[in-house]
Parts: sequence; C-alpha cells; structure tokens
Amino acid sequence: MREPHGAIADDVAVDGRVFRVVRSEPAAATRTFLLVHGIGMSHRYLRRMHTELARTDAVVSIDLPGFGGTPTPDGDLDVVAMAAAIAGLLDRLGLRDVIAVGHSMGSQWVVEVALQRPDLITLTVAMGPVADDRHRTAFAQARALAVDMFGESPRANWLVLTDYLRCGIPWYSRQLRHMLAYPLDERVRSLSQPLLVLRGARDPVAGGAWCRRLAAAAPDAAVAEISRGFHVVQDRSSKDAADAIRAFVAARTPPVPRVSR
Repeated sequence: MREPHGAIADDVAVDGRVFRVVRSEPAAATRTFLLVHGIGMSHRYLRRMHTELARTDAVVSIDLPGFGGTPTPDGDLDVVAMAAAIAGLLDRLGLRDVIAVGHSMGSQWVVEVALQRPDLITLTVAMGPVADDRHRTAFAQARALAVDMFGESPRANWLVLTDYLRCGIPWYSRQLRHMLAYPLDERVRSLSQPLLVLRGARDPVAGGAWCRRLAAAAPDAAVAEISRGFHVVQDRSSKDAADAIRAFVAARTPPVPRVSR
C-alpha cells in the first residue's frame, strides 16, 4: 500500500527506540494532527483518515516501537513509558500544540501523553477507546474483536491480520497486559485539555455506555458516534470521522482575533 499522496516517511530513533514517522504538511496548514494506532497495528489502517485530515492540516502518523515492523525494544514499555517515548519523539520533531488522535489502545497512549506533557497537546481524541469495563479480560477482548470482524470490510480485516503477524505474539502479549491494566476511565479525570470520545455506532469493542462514562469523567469532553461504523471506524468512514474531529476542534478552539489595519 502506498503512503498518502505527498507524504514523507522516515524512521526516527529516540533513545534507542525506533519510530516510523509519516508526515503530510500542506502549505496552508495551521494545525497538526498526530495519529496513533492501537495494539498490534500500524499507521496503515489510519491512512484514509490521514489523507482526509491532510486536505487542510498537517498530519503525522506514527508506528510505535515494536509495531508495524519496527524493531522490538529491549525490555518492556507500559502505557506510561510508551507515552513518555511518544513525547520524546514530538520533542525530536519539534512539534507543539498537537491534536492527538489515538485509536483503541492508542487512546490510552495519547491521553497519557496529554497528562505527562500538556505543553505538547492541545486536544485529545479517543477513538474506539479501550478497555471497556465489560471487556477487561483477554478473553472478552478477543471475543469482542471476533464479533467486530463480521462488520469490518475485507480490507480492514486484512490490515488487522497482517499487522498482528508483523507485531508478533510476544510483544502483543506484553502490551495487552498493560492495556488491560491501564485505568483510562480514571486517568481522563485529570486531563486539562478537551477530549473527544469517538466511536462507530456498531462498535462491539468500545461500547456506547462505556464511551459516555469516559466523557462524563473528563472535565471537558464530548461523544461523537459515526452511524454504521464498527471498531475500525476510521477506515470505512474516514471522512465522517475526520469531519467529527474537525467539528470538535472548531468548537473548542478560540477564534483567531482579527488584526486592525
């Protein structure tokens, strides 16, 4: 699969950990979106959303260490440590005032980055956030994902399968343990930035009640649902998902004052 038109892809090492960075920077862009994949995945299943957002804004999609074919780090990285590594990457890239969008476990990572480094993140989007308290075991997660497969497109299922194979069982298993242990519903209470909780209306992994509880726990949050969307909502409904994010950003961003001449 090709990268989005005009995007530049590079591998960037930060403290010995390798990230893959895919960047699109339209000349007229005034804001930057960071797209972070979920457990086992890579930036590939975010490409359609990347392309949609890059029509008007700068977009940076990343593959985290150990995912998407990047080298598996030595030792272990829980959610807190991975978030610190992402913050280090943003520092290396010179990015500030980022709108951080995470899918599935990526929601945990971007929320944690926003908590650790509020100087880097202006708004956070939790897309299909985990782990729903109805599915907070490995078996329940696997069962919900199996149900979700029947609603996803063959293309999305192929991306999930091949990325899981590239990730490998050992690294996936270590990250799954951290995903199930991370208290996202507690951590969002401390966010100083606005939070959008975005889900497909038919997502069996991130249920509607769970997403509403997440938004209710955060100081400044909203919920958006994409009709007919499943867990990988950003693939089949990339434009609708991008439009929902843009609308939230517009509602939470102060207007730029006019300069008198």
